[in-house]
Amino acid sequence: MKIAILPGDGIGPEITKQAVKILDAFDLTKDIEYAPIGGSAFELHNDPLPTGTLDLAKKADAILLGAVGDWKYDQLPREKRPEQGLLRIRQGLNLFANLRPAIMFPELTHASSLKASVVSGLDIMIIRELTGDIYFGQPRGISVNENNEREGVNTMRYAESEIERIAHVAFQTAQRRKQKLCSVDKANVLETTELWREIFTNIGKSYPDVQLSHMYVDNAAMQLIRDPKQFDVIATGNIFGDILSDQASMLTGSIGMLPSASLDANNKGMYEPSHGSAPDIAGKDTANPLATILSLAMMFKYTFKDEAKYLLIENAVRQVLQDGYRTQDIFSTDTKLIGCEQMGDLVVDRLEGSL
Repeated sequence: MKIAILPGDGIGPEITKQAVKILDAFDLTKDIEYAPIGGSAFELHNDPLPTGTLDLAKKADAILLGAVGDWKYDQLPREKRPEQGLLRIRQGLNLFANLRPAIMFPELTHASSLKASVVSGLDIMIIRELTGDIYFGQPRGISVNENNEREGVNTMRYAESEIERIAHVAFQTAQRRKQKLCSVDKANVLETTELWREIFTNIGKSYPDVQLSHMYVDNAAMQLIRDPKQFDVIATGNIFGDILSDQASMLTGSIGMLPSASLDANNKGMYEPSHGSAPDIAGKDTANPLATILSLAMMFKYTFKDEAKYLLIENAVRQVLQDGYRTQDIFSTDTKLIGCEQMGDLVVDRLEGSL
């Protein structure tokens, strides 16, 4: 298992360190290699995605990413900003399918801003198309128009083939779960998503065992708060998926609990927590590493097809939560406050106890 570790910026190095402890417990650290991405790569190579990092990622079987970004880079030209490294590696590896599970651990129902009766037992999979849409569409940019005023342009664009491949991923995922898929679009006003709905409907005919529904994105945002358990698998485009998955993370109590997998057509993947780099708490040992650890668990499930290791890691996380340990983002007065490093150590301890 050749695994590339890209710690990135902010809390990225702290949280990836905890996941590497899991690899060490499985005696799998001999084939890992590190490379910079984001702001740290810009500092070293004047590029948020150096050629060496992309080459390493291409050669690896899977990639574990921490986080990218820092406010201090906001004034750089856009192509030099940390986030461009993330967009470019997704595109360079053709990681078009982003899987973001939002699962409510029973011990964390108090951490959600919604009533326990609304979120208890929540288990949603959001599938976000990751390499198309308005983030990549051309033309884009800021220019001066005919009225001599600045004008910003971004283009929402999807080709049939891009929609078809993410639709197959969504339907096949639904088949392995509760055979229920909701496709989210804005087909009433956006031609791009009118095409999306048409293609999902047509492909759905090849999956008669899956119940397909359609929902406008504004209604989906409302329904995620009103009755989130009505959903099982949600499939949507890049920008809608970005927003809805972050919204869903708060149903679970903290975005620090939300892992993700970004996969290509052969299930090679980049695994990363859904949260950002949080530069304001970097180096303070307060970050929650569980999303990163759970992302590593997804790596074993989706890329390495090792369900046993996936379950061992997930169960270790559950045991630590059951024992009452919490980082600051999920802490309550009846639990035990610990830091990032100790949370990683406790998960490893529970894992080793199961090996």
